[in-house]
Amino acid sequence: MKIKDIINKLDLEVIVEGDLTIEVKGGYASDLLSNVMAQSKAGDLWLTIQGHQNIVAIAQLIELSGIIVTEDFAIDEDTIKKAEECEINILQSKLSTYEIAGKLYELGIK
Repeated sequence: MKIKDIINKLDLEVIVEGDLTIEVKGGYASDLLSNVMAQSKAGDLWLTIQGHQNIVAIAQLIELSGIIVTEDFAIDEDTIKKAEECEINILQSKLSTYEIAGKLYELGIK
């Protein structure tokens, strides 16, 4: 499923728009950056409450399809600027990580 379809189905707010036609291959939920680096895969959509610049670096390194910042946590301005430069999709939801993960699973993102 393309990231733009997930945005529409889950009513996500687009904070930084990269390539919204990217195919999401899976998902990974964690706030521990070392776990994300070790366990996520290229094409995954990452769910986190983190909003600092390191999330962009990890998304770029792993070639993630994007990041969803859950629970309406704040995203640093520097993070937004860096994501724009790197064309990394950053999305936001008021829902918890648990709720978003469940909804993604229901959409077939596993």
